Amino acid sequence: MEKIIVGISDVKTCTGPAEIVTYALGSCVGICMRDSVSGVSGMAHIMLPDSTAIVTDSNKMKFADTGIELLYNELIKNGAIPSRLTAKIAGGANMFGTISNTMNIGERNVEATKKQLAKLGVPITAEDTGLDYGRTIKFYSEDGSLLVMSSLKGNKTI
Repeated sequence: MEKIIVGISDVKTCTGPAEIVTYALGSCVGICMRDSVSGVSGMAHIMLPDSTAIVTDSNKMKFADTGIELLYNELIKNGAIPSRLTAKIAGGANMFGTISNTMNIGERNVEATKKQLAKLGVPITAEDTGLDYGRTIKFYSEDGSLLVMSSLKGNKTI
């Protein structure tokens, strides 16, 4: 099985069986999408909620609003049918114990991710978000399972 590594502020897709991995999600969010019929799958690793807040940053994969749309469009370009796409998300931790919503980037990333997926009409079928610990995730395109790994909380499949 092919192994695809998604970096920070990155988007990758596949059309066949693959293990798609991203490491060390803290406040970042990993968004996995899949068309269950064609198997076309992908993952985005976003860092920040809103591209309009930093107009000088041209990396559209960094932001929830633009990175998720890039993933969605890439999946469709590779044969996914929009009405068959589903998503699983993980990450969005509050790594520094901030109380203020403005400073809690993880919570804002999760909110922006959910808003963008709803805008695109992609339902979230599972999530492991929030709290105060990092995660590494492995998404399996063959069956759509998402392995969430944490040195503090152990491993679970969603």
